[in-house]
Amino acid sequence: MTGTKLWSGRFTEETDARVEEFTASIHFDRRLYRYDIKGSIAHATMLARQGVITDDECSSIVSGLRAIQDEMEQGVFVFDSGQEDIHMAIEAALISRIGHAGEKLHTGRSRNDQIALDLRLYLRDEITGVIDCIGRLKQVLLRRAKEEVDTILPGYTHLQKAQPVRLSHYLLAYREMFDRDEERFRSCFERVNVMPLGSAALAGTSIPIDRAYVAELLGFPRLSANSMDAVSDRDGPAEFIFDAALTMTHLSRFCEDLILWSTDHFGFVEMADSFTTGSSIMPQKKNPDTAELVRGKTGRVYGDLMSLLTVLKGLPMTYNRDLQEDKEPLFDAADTLVSSLDVFEGLVETMAFRRDRMFEEAARGFATATDLAEYLVTQGIPFRSAHNIVGRLVGYCLEQEKDFSGLSLEEIRQFYSDADETVFELFSVQASPDRRSVPGGTAKSAVLQRIKEIEEADEH
Repeated sequence: MTGTKLWSGRFTEETDARVEEFTASIHFDRRLYRYDIKGSIAHATMLARQGVITDDECSSIVSGLRAIQDEMEQGVFVFDSGQEDIHMAIEAALISRIGHAGEKLHTGRSRNDQIALDLRLYLRDEITGVIDCIGRLKQVLLRRAKEEVDTILPGYTHLQKAQPVRLSHYLLAYREMFDRDEERFRSCFERVNVMPLGSAALAGTSIPIDRAYVAELLGFPRLSANSMDAVSDRDGPAEFIFDAALTMTHLSRFCEDLILWSTDHFGFVEMADSFTTGSSIMPQKKNPDTAELVRGKTGRVYGDLMSLLTVLKGLPMTYNRDLQEDKEPLFDAADTLVSSLDVFEGLVETMAFRRDRMFEEAARGFATATDLAEYLVTQGIPFRSAHNIVGRLVGYCLEQEKDFSGLSLEEIRQFYSDADETVFELFSVQASPDRRSVPGGTAKSAVLQRIKEIEEADEH
């Protein structure tokens, strides 16, 4: 018989060494040790309160668990290679240290509800950390937006110059994305913050436990309502990775812009030396590797999401060993997201915007064509007719190799006979954004109003 396994009672053969290696998760789930021990201490405290174990036994269990945690945090705990997961490693170590009392710890629970609890405790901390990271990045974006209220650059659609916009408006656009990311994580936290312990293997337990007391000790406001769902539910990890993937999408889009903007072709931004790297062969190179790696790691998080969803899609009720495969994608997504947010915050905080270059490019490419078309609408011309007039004017400019500023009034009147000298005001790149003063627009007044709203919301 296998003496090293705490579940070995009905088995008559040793586990094959290949199976031992194949089924082990201790090499990655050991990072859950704090949560496993925290849950076990709460469980033992409840068992003593219910009279299932004595106060002395509870004291021995708690002291033993805390000693094991101290050793793990100091890096001196010796993991038994025969233990397959963190739960068994901790329980076996506890039994070896305190004896009979340690064998009572698992009363009224299963590894199925134990891991469900560990993951929820872990996710609560991870989500809180991610929200903090997003909050810091949002503050950097707000500060930089306030600095760049008067900076004009070309806005793009289809990566073609479209209309002049304020750099502050651009920066706040990404802040809106990160606002939504934060909201999603906060919402995810509420669904994760449910206590599953007491569901046991799948059907609950006949032991007279007090689930509500354990929830109180662990800070859970609610209990899971169905034991079968509780042990097989991995919505929390899946939702977390989805939220992480979408946040990484926003980071990646931002990085794509910054990578383009840092090229000689755009020349809009200069990344700090401390957030760039050089070439091993070309001495002149300054590469945006930080932004490129964030962009690249986004695909990694997408893979984590697909990995977990694929594990979950065909599982019968309730717990199946396939669920062991939930942790590595979850851990990887969390680690990748936090590191990406952290380094990207530094990148945005330290980069320099080349305002003159931005304005120079905004003045090219007929970016004020829409201003002229909308002006014609105010003169009673239907928009489609106005669009056609300005389109033909642009075509004329291209033929003559001119931009709007090089046109004479007589040339403009070939396309709009009622034009007067005021038409030239419509070609001002500096004035163009301020014509879009609708809420959410790029006018200075609208941008300042949005900054005010953000600051007021942050105060509350």
